Amino acid sequence: MGGDLSVARVGYGAMKLTGWPRGDRPDRETALAVLRRAVELGVNHIDTSHYYARDGVAANELIREALHPYPDDLVIVTKVGALVEGADIGLPASEKRGLTPDGLRRGVEANLRSLGVDRLDVVNLRMGDLDRGETSLAGPLETLLALREEGLIRHLGVSNVTAAEFAEARAIAPIACVQNLYNVASRDDDPLVDACAQAGIAYVPFFPVGGFQPVTAERLDAVAARHGATVPQVALAWLLARSPNILLIPGTGSLSHLEENVAAAALKLSEDDLAELG
Repeated sequence: MGGDLSVARVGYGAMKLTGWPRGDRPDRETALAVLRRAVELGVNHIDTSHYYARDGVAANELIREALHPYPDDLVIVTKVGALVEGADIGLPASEKRGLTPDGLRRGVEANLRSLGVDRLDVVNLRMGDLDRGETSLAGPLETLLALREEGLIRHLGVSNVTAAEFAEARAIAPIACVQNLYNVASRDDDPLVDACAQAGIAYVPFFPVGGFQPVTAERLDAVAARHGATVPQVALAWLLARSPNILLIPGTGSLSHLEENVAAAALKLSEDDLAELG
């Protein structure tokens, strides 16, 4: 990632540890155990954000408590965007100030402070939380580029972007990764996956097994049954087979699901499997 950060292809997404923006979450001790077990299993890419926080439970603070001082090879990827605080998700668009220069600096500094680091490995600029066309990517990305020049950020990425925004971003700054919605059931980003692969840029799908609407299909069940695997494992294995630049960040608050997710890296789908999945 970014040309100098080597990560395993199956990472971990921390959002579910807080139940943000909605949903259940594990108790604190389980959350800490999941993070520690992830690293034990070889995960060295954790996706998070300062605004993954609800009811006093914050993902970055859990990560810091569980893993600081961080292993030398651990890459923590965070994000900033229209949201400054977790509760901002309920604000009308006109009141979301995170994409302003002040809001972006506040977001970067909040990540630095809560993770306990002097420099962030990768910061994704997340777009799409406001109406399309209301805010250009250019100004926010230039602000983050200036923060990188200050030494606060190592690499920049973009999240929830269109193909046009991706092209615009690449004209402004080196882009280490793209984080968009993509999975076996949601393939609108097929051209962007291929464009990133051609450019040597990591593509990191969020909701790799469907998120709040888990992927379900009879053909997934059939492939899973042949391999003695679960449907989520097949969905993850399909992504790994889809393109070599895809990195996964499945999230879970369960130790057993964590181990299943990591084990998906060893699941090799046959040509027949891939043809059946389409």
